Amino acid sequence: MNRQVELTPGNRVPAIGQGTWYMGEKADQRKQEVYALQLGIDLGMTVIDTAEMYAEGGAERVVGEAVQGRRDQVFIVSKVYPHHAAGSQMQRACDQSLKRLGTDCIDLYLLHWRGDIPLEETVTAMEGLRQSGKIRAWGVSNLDTADMEELWSLPGGDQCAANQVLYHAASRGIEVDLLPWARQHHVPTMAYCPLAQGGQLRRELLTHPVIGRIAKERGATPAQIALAWVIREDDILAIPKAVQPQHVKDNAAAADIRLTARELADMDGVFPAPASKVPLDIV
Repeated sequence: MNRQVELTPGNRVPAIGQGTWYMGEKADQRKQEVYALQLGIDLGMTVIDTAEMYAEGGAERVVGEAVQGRRDQVFIVSKVYPHHAAGSQMQRACDQSLKRLGTDCIDLYLLHWRGDIPLEETVTAMEGLRQSGKIRAWGVSNLDTADMEELWSLPGGDQCAANQVLYHAASRGIEVDLLPWARQHHVPTMAYCPLAQGGQLRRELLTHPVIGRIAKERGATPAQIALAWVIREDDILAIPKAVQPQHVKDNAAAADIRLTARELADMDGVFPAPASKVPLDIV
């Protein structure tokens, strides 16, 4: 996988990683989930994104099993609940995540979404974890432009390494101001739900005739075209979740698809970006 993003300073990672939302919820699926993540690593998708929220730690346990014996091959991202995002609560949450993951350091630790705890306290706690060696870098998730500007105004806030937000061809609101802000401040964007999150919107995206035509011409799947669209620039990393082996293989192969200007224009025509600011999409 040649497409890479500099996710944290000095760390270039593959442009497509692996998500784990809904993993770890059912014991009878554990073996399949572990295998899927290991297959993804073998195929070059070495960024694995998880969170203490996912199955209340269950997904982190799946990740821990999947990376056992090959921790040095992967880049682990995990996220902390907003109500754990300060002081000793964050320290305990991080320690518990480390235990479930079977590692002594998380590569990138994110505030999952903004809650009631002041960002200043979260920055202080994150910096403390970084200085103690429990995390290598920290960032945020689901923060919009005003939140990022507030974060940047705080002492140490500019140490934020990434913002993880919902982004796919049918949800382009971040392009109005959040993505330009991120690029201006050199903050990489992680795109969650890059194939849309289930339901009607996902069906509309993956069954659209234009995407279907491009996929057919390319000998690819509609999902691969949708993924290739998300990573069309060099500063966005997509983290699709897959459990079926063929879907894992398809996701990895999507990194090698570079859409042409004509293909991108065709997709813009049917999935245009909004003309003005819209609320940040969150699921």
